Amino acid sequence: MTPGTATIPFATTLEVRDACLCMHVQRAARALARHFDDAFRPLNLTNGQFSLLMSLNRPGAAPMGAVSEFLAMDRTTLTAALKPLVRRKLIRIAKDPEDARARLIQLTPAGKKLLTRAVPIWRAHHDALEKGLGRPPATLKGELRILSRGR
Repeated sequence: MTPGTATIPFATTLEVRDACLCMHVQRAARALARHFDDAFRPLNLTNGQFSLLMSLNRPGAAPMGAVSEFLAMDRTTLTAALKPLVRRKLIRIAKDPEDARARLIQLTPAGKKLLTRAVPIWRAHHDALEKGLGRPPATLKGELRILSRGR
């Protein structure tokens, strides 16, 4: 061992693997993301794009900040995620007429049509996942909300 370096026993690695809430949530999130990516693949859509399009399913155009907050996503990541949807003409981004510095995002007719095709896929897969939980889905959702608030 090099002077000044510490070693952590492998048993600690196993402890973290088995006990760490963060790691368990990350693993579950990746598994769910893969599941929904597979489900949406026939539509050439990812689970993240579905969530983004769904966040825009509202009566009017959405300010970037509202979408960022809805998805718990920083603006830089949101801006990058919007680009392929703009290229596919599923969304449009326009200047806010009340504030030229601000941007408004809105589904296009093509985006609405794709979302209409994606929702039944989401429902079927989501319902099947909830049935396989072995506990009331509301309990898990409540616990995840608590964790997402950082409390």
